[in-house]
Amino acid sequence: MPRERYQDALETLRSDVLEMGEQVDTQLETALEGLSNGAESPAQSVIEGDAAINERYLALETDCVDLFALQQPVAGDLRFVTASFKIITDLERIGDLAVNLARYARTRDRSLDPDVAIDTIGEEARSLLARSLTAYGDEDAAACRRIAADDDGIDALCQRASESVTRDLIERRVEDDPWAVERLLDDVSSVLLTIRDLERAADHAVNIAARTLYMVDGDPELIY
Repeated sequence: MPRERYQDALETLRSDVLEMGEQVDTQLETALEGLSNGAESPAQSVIEGDAAINERYLALETDCVDLFALQQPVAGDLRFVTASFKIITDLERIGDLAVNLARYARTRDRSLDPDVAIDTIGEEARSLLARSLTAYGDEDAAACRRIAADDDGIDALCQRASESVTRDLIERRVEDDPWAVERLLDDVSSVLLTIRDLERAADHAVNIAARTLYMVDGDPELIY
């Protein structure tokens, strides 16, 4: 491959990763809409849209493998392709978490909402994703470090929310009906899983920032 075509292939990869990121962000936004208003349509849209995310992931995975095998990139190019390969994996997993959230939205019991709004946690996680994609596109190492630091705030929100739901479960009284108890436990489990998956989505956004930092500076400090 001539040098010009090789550079074009690298830039195309960057553009395609960012497009996949936008696609995943839309999925996450729609899932959060379903969580917020309980509408069936957004939830179903996310579930049906997951196949397109998976197809995009497999296509980009093939592109990365081809660049490794045919071009044998070195130094900065090698870090870029490697980081991109890892980032699309994180994006695919965020897409899977969006599907989970869409399913939880169908059965969300708002009487169990924690004192920390789930909508707030979701928007914070989505903001982290958007910022990590911008840092990747701009090769902004400083932004990557800020993203990692801000994730601590999301972790704290998730912990408070989980503790609130658990405390409410302990204090709640239910009639002497085993079916009522079972339904309550199912609802509590769904809320806790929602909080957990939002936290995981934020963690994957931090992973994207970590891969980007390594890509830009060769610095593995955020990779874990």
